[in-house]
Amino acid sequence: MNHPIRFVRLVGVIVAIDDVHTRFTILTIDDGSGATIELKIIRLNDLEYNPVESPSNTVVDNLHIVSGLGRFDITVDNHRLDIGTVIKAKCTISEFRNKKQLDLKRVSVVETTNDEVKAWQEMVAFKRDVLSTPWRVSARRHKIIKDEIRAQRKIEEEYERKKMEYEQKKRERRRQYDEYMAKWNLKYERERQRLEFLMDAGALI
Repeated sequence: MNHPIRFVRLVGVIVAIDDVHTRFTILTIDDGSGATIELKIIRLNDLEYNPVESPSNTVVDNLHIVSGLGRFDITVDNHRLDIGTVIKAKCTISEFRNKKQLDLKRVSVVETTNDEVKAWQEMVAFKRDVLSTPWRVSARRHKIIKDEIRAQRKIEEEYERKKMEYEQKKRERRRQYDEYMAKWNLKYERERQRLEFLMDAGALI
């Protein structure tokens, strides 16, 4: 119905967990549609993750991964995920090698059958009340969106300009430092040679 799709929401049971890389973990979900769906969890590296500031070492706030010798655990709100766990997930759509995939952004554990039914009812209501209604942008809203895009573009251009200026000043400071060190080293070497000459001249042969 002409809706721009930004997010995918689903409820399903975990049928596979794959630690494919230190950067990514894949959950395979069976949502009853007849095909399994892979959700990618993006993990933070040691430079990005600060355990004092964040309880999660992934881009999902309430999802944490413990990986070590002989151990691999994924927890959501202190619930350990395993094969057979039912989850409710919200994802964004991305592409890898020209193939669409889902990046996990929000997740919660569906603990009871009643909770699972409630989640399905929420999705049915969303489809009925939102997705089944044609999406149209009024002329006024279209103008607002275009103005917002132009404003955002100006911000990005200003950011890039300041970034280039900073990099240029950084290179100039580096050049000046290198020149200073070259002069200092030359002066030091001359002084060393002078002292060496004086010491050799007064040495006993």
